[in-house]
Amino acid sequence: MGMIFFCSPVVSMFTDHFGCRKTAVSGALIAFIGLLTSSFATSLGLRYFTYGILFGCGSSFAFQPSLVILGHYFRRRLGLANGVVTAGSSLFSMGLPVLLKKVVEPLGLSRTFQILSVFMFVQALLALTFRQLLPMSCHSQASEAPPAGARSRWERGLAQASKYFNLKVFHITTYRVWAFGVATAVLGYFVPYIHLINFVKEQFVGSQKEWILLVCIGASSGVGRLVFGKVASFAVLGLVSMMIPQCRVFEGLVVVCLFLGLCDGCFITIMAPIAFELVGPMQASQAIGYLLGLMALPMTAGPPIAGLLHDYCGNYHMAFYLAGVPPIVGALVLLFVPLYHQWLQKTLQRAPVDPCADKMLPPPKSTANGDMLPGFTDAETHI
Repeated sequence: MGMIFFCSPVVSMFTDHFGCRKTAVSGALIAFIGLLTSSFATSLGLRYFTYGILFGCGSSFAFQPSLVILGHYFRRRLGLANGVVTAGSSLFSMGLPVLLKKVVEPLGLSRTFQILSVFMFVQALLALTFRQLLPMSCHSQASEAPPAGARSRWERGLAQASKYFNLKVFHITTYRVWAFGVATAVLGYFVPYIHLINFVKEQFVGSQKEWILLVCIGASSGVGRLVFGKVASFAVLGLVSMMIPQCRVFEGLVVVCLFLGLCDGCFITIMAPIAFELVGPMQASQAIGYLLGLMALPMTAGPPIAGLLHDYCGNYHMAFYLAGVPPIVGALVLLFVPLYHQWLQKTLQRAPVDPCADKMLPPPKSTANGDMLPGFTDAETHI
C-alpha cells in the first residue's frame, strides 16, 4: 500500500498527460506482470521487486485514474458514484480472505499468484472503457515555451518539470489544510488492519475465527462507502482503534471492527469528491495524487512503529492506544477546512463589485443548472 500511495504524484502527471484510459490500462498490465512473475520468484529479494515494487507501482497507476474519471461524468452525485464504485473492493475484501484460505493450502502460493494475476488482466480490459470528457490540462501547458530568462540547464529543467507537476493546488489554503490534516490522521490508519490478526491470536488463544473480523470490516466498509456523508470521521476512527485492546470477548471485537470498517468506507468515499470541490476538475488529478503521496510516508510508518511498541511492551495495547491519537488530531485539523471556506465565501460576498465587470464578463454562477462548486470555472461547466 505504501508503494501505491508513494507513486501517486507521478501517476497524476501521467494521467494529465496521457489520459485516464492509457494510464489505467498500462498500470493494470504492469500489476498483472508483477503478480505473474511473483509466482516464479524463488527468493525473497526477487519477490520484493516483483510483488512489492512492480505490482505496487502498477496498482497505483491503475487505482488513481479510477477516482479521477468519475469527475468527468458526475457532479451532483459524485460522492454516491464514488461509493458505488469503491464498494466493489469491499465485496472482494469480504470474500478474498475465505477464498485465499481455501486456495493457498491445496494449490500453493505460486499458483495463487497466478490466479490473482487474472483479476489484474480483467481490470486492464475494464479500463479500456474509460472515456475522458475533460481536456488533458498538460497538453496546453506542454506547448508553452520556457521563460525567456531560463538560460541555465537547471532553470530549463525546472521549467520543463513545472509543465507536468502542477504545484498550484498548494496555493489553495483549504487544500493545504485538508491534505496535511489527512496525512496526519493516517499515521495510525493501517495499524488495526495489519496487527489485528496477531492481536486476536494473543488475546484469544486458540481462536480460529480471525477471518470473521476481516469479513466484518469489509462488509461495514462497503456500507460506509454507499452511505458516505457525515456518518463517521477520523475522530471516531481514532476512538475505535483505542477500544480494540478493551475488548475482552470476541463478540465485542466484532462490533468494534464493524465501526472500524464503517469509518474507513466513509473516508475512502468522500476523498475524491472533496478534491474535486476544493480545486476543480481540471486540477483534481494532481490534487488527489499529491494527497496520496503525502499519505504514503505516515501510512507506511505506522505499522512498523506499532510492531516496535509491541516488542518493547510485550503486547499490542500501547500500539492501539497511540494509533488512535493521529486520527483524532487530524480530525481537529480538518475542522478548519469548512470554517475557512465559509469565512472565504462571506468575504467574497462583502467585497465591492466593479459595475464595469458585469458588462464585460458573465456572472460567476452562469451555469446551466445554476450550481457551481467552488473549484469550478465557467469554462469547465460543460460537464
